[in-house]
Amino acid sequence: MNPLAEQLNQTIKAAAPHVYDMLSDVGKRLFFPKGILSQSAEAKEKAHTINATIGIAKEGGRTMRFDSVMASIPTIRPSQSLTYASSFGIPALRNAWRKEMVKKNSSLAGKAVSLPVVTCGITHGIATFADVWTNADDVIILPEMMWGNYNMIFSVRRGARIRHYELFTDEGQFNLAAFEQAVRQEAADNRKITVVLNFPHNPTGYTLSETEADGIVNILKDVAASGTFIVAVTDDAYFGLFYEPETIKESIFARLCGAHPGILAVKLDGATKENYVWGLRVGFITYGGTFSGDPSALFDALERKTAGCIRGTISNASHLSQTILLNSMQDENNRDERQEKFNILMDRARRVKTVSTDPKYAAAWDVYPFNSGYFMCIRLKTVDAEALRVHLLDHYGVGLISLGRANLRIAFSCMEAADVEKLFDTIYQGIKELENSQ
Repeated sequence: MNPLAEQLNQTIKAAAPHVYDMLSDVGKRLFFPKGILSQSAEAKEKAHTINATIGIAKEGGRTMRFDSVMASIPTIRPSQSLTYASSFGIPALRNAWRKEMVKKNSSLAGKAVSLPVVTCGITHGIATFADVWTNADDVIILPEMMWGNYNMIFSVRRGARIRHYELFTDEGQFNLAAFEQAVRQEAADNRKITVVLNFPHNPTGYTLSETEADGIVNILKDVAASGTFIVAVTDDAYFGLFYEPETIKESIFARLCGAHPGILAVKLDGATKENYVWGLRVGFITYGGTFSGDPSALFDALERKTAGCIRGTISNASHLSQTILLNSMQDENNRDERQEKFNILMDRARRVKTVSTDPKYAAAWDVYPFNSGYFMCIRLKTVDAEALRVHLLDHYGVGLISLGRANLRIAFSCMEAADVEKLFDTIYQGIKELENSQ
């Protein structure tokens, strides 16, 4: 094993031996290299005559560039857009994101969390998390309705085993009993379990109530107290898009931090949906938990392993994207912009809820609970979801996503409120046509 990896492992063991045990085999071997990187950093500080270490091109002492490229980004300097960013991310953005995180999550007050490491979007963040923390045959606990890419990342790429639980009760609430059963059964057979908590949820658009969130935390605390190591990772891709009074208004990550020493909390989030910049691909990985003493050395070691994983895959996230995001976050109009877009999405969500639950559709579908995010789902009662999807696309030019035999996912995020009633009337018409053709 590389001596740098050994050094990081010793730091982690000294601060929290159980966290070292949670690392994947790859995670234990990961490190952030010195070599060229450290030599370049030293040269940047001391090479006042000639610095021939940097792997970029310069001209006249400035970053070499095409005018045709800079014409598209005239307000951003080449040194803040065209050059490489650190594998950790640019420091100003990492600090700004953590500051905003603490502000938006009241339960984080007084708790220590790591400095976020920048990823190339949240999908890359999940894949990086999986590399660092997941071995083949590890168990990942997820609801039976889930984002399909989890299977690709955890099962196909890492060889982990996904254990499902039923997401909702018959009464339309989060199925805490099914969640607890899955957690306790897997904890009885495994020294470590990984629990993925995705709220607002994709595909249903559901966010937990205060009582449900506290119930999850209490279950995980109790299981951790029995000796099982728990990696609790929150996929907060749709964070902040909470439309109803009953939902929690923070990430459950904030409540898991400090819950129990046997729980490592990991937050995966990003600018994708929070800042409406889907193609900029800027995400973050943040660590929290309960640790004796000052956790700064532990966090530094985890950040270095995470950045090492990023360096070994994509090298670094886009410097330009990070600069654009940071500039937006620092803009005086940012808060007003965010509220304006939130109000638009909230109005659409409430319109969808009103229309989709109209009694005239009761024989055709049930509506899954939703109160947040981008999506909602309906459960069809009489026709096949894929057959209906194709029928609507071919005959009406309406595009939806089928999930399994009976479910349709509707992204109200990308449709106008004025089109909502027309959409559901068209879905209903398509169902009737398929029923008549059977």
